[in-house]
Amino acid sequence: MTASSIDRLREQVRGVVITRDDERYDEARRVHNAMIDRRPRVVVRPANAGDVMATVNFARDNDLELAIRGGGHSVPGFGTCDDGVVVDFSSMRGVRVDPASRTARAEGGATWADFNAATHAFGLATTGGIISTTGVSGLTLGGGIGYLARGAGLSCDNLIAADVVTADGRFLVANEHENEDLFWALRGGGGNFGVVVSFEFQLQPVAQIYGGPMLFELDAAADLLGFYREFIADAPEQFGGFPAFQIAPPLPFIPENRHGEPFALFVSCWSGPVEEGEQALKPLRDVAPVVAEHVGPMPYPALNAAFDGLVPPGLQHYWKANFVTELTDDAIAAHLEHGPKLPAVNSTVHIYPINGACHRVGSDETAFAYRDANFATVIAGMWPDPAENDANVQWVRDYYAATAPYSEEGGYINFMAGDDQDRIRANYRGNYDRLVEVKKRYDPDNLFHLNQNIKP
Repeated sequence: MTASSIDRLREQVRGVVITRDDERYDEARRVHNAMIDRRPRVVVRPANAGDVMATVNFARDNDLELAIRGGGHSVPGFGTCDDGVVVDFSSMRGVRVDPASRTARAEGGATWADFNAATHAFGLATTGGIISTTGVSGLTLGGGIGYLARGAGLSCDNLIAADVVTADGRFLVANEHENEDLFWALRGGGGNFGVVVSFEFQLQPVAQIYGGPMLFELDAAADLLGFYREFIADAPEQFGGFPAFQIAPPLPFIPENRHGEPFALFVSCWSGPVEEGEQALKPLRDVAPVVAEHVGPMPYPALNAAFDGLVPPGLQHYWKANFVTELTDDAIAAHLEHGPKLPAVNSTVHIYPINGACHRVGSDETAFAYRDANFATVIAGMWPDPAENDANVQWVRDYYAATAPYSEEGGYINFMAGDDQDRIRANYRGNYDRLVEVKKRYDPDNLFHLNQNIKP
């Protein structure tokens, strides 16, 4: 590739083209996980779908690696590459809401904070993640687990349509009536099949919720997890809470002399009538005394952003995950052994519920196959100091090894590490072969391989 070919690319795109001699280069190449330090040859910030088409053609025709970056939160660093091309959607973050049809269209770089800000003005929402700086794109393409999933389904279950640029540079619309096989694969199959330029979602009437974090002593963790296992099986679907382990951050609602100590945590989200929220959380309060809490009525976007401060850009990240059908006594024992050993205030373990509405979609109706699992566990190792990488990665691996025997073989691809490529077939179970066929049709040469890759 020559300088003249870069010049031709600049002529073809309306957005920004950044190369290594640009003063913005170091900022443009960074991703959320500071473990990832790669140097792409060019970063393109498209302004529209035409720019994406030109950039995909440029990468393919010059035989260059191609990375797609939405929110930039990919723990394995799939949003960047060495000596290749990055499509960075940070200039395409628009969200347009149609309150009459209760739908919203989000561009490929929108975060859930962008999305929530637009939809909340109309008292509407859809299932997003737990951190609002996460990209809409990556979360949805991997499935989309969040606070509202038990009542509204996964993010991908609320996807109505997607505008996609394929490996051959075509622009396609994928929905239930056009390119149906592609639409099926996008709902859980990750970034394997093309670059999604925009997403259209169905929205639900959610404005205020009742909930927030509640900290319990570690010696109550066994009771808390046992209660959760029984309660969440048939809890009202407006209840979207989950248990966790967390080192107490220095927040005003936590006693100062307890800052820096590990706790059992429960984060609650009641999306039904707010006046019913206190009663809905009462069974949780009956489990054990609450040490500290920040619970009450709040706008849904406030809860979705409540933990953003613990996950700033620039941390070291290493994560592991599994789906869980039954939270057995042995599984709980493994959590009790490893959860309290959190290495940093940023690290956490969440056990998300994925029953309710998630179970009303068949395992073969979307690429997200684990519709019979009840929980999705993530061991999210996050810490600031690279000198602690070996020890903290080992904590994640040991925790994962202890819980894996009581879990399903596969896990949620959005929580997978870079060394989890050998789990791809297990992550998709019976849908894997069908995904391969879709991959062969839309990306036979595997241009889009910087992901949890489904090889054609």
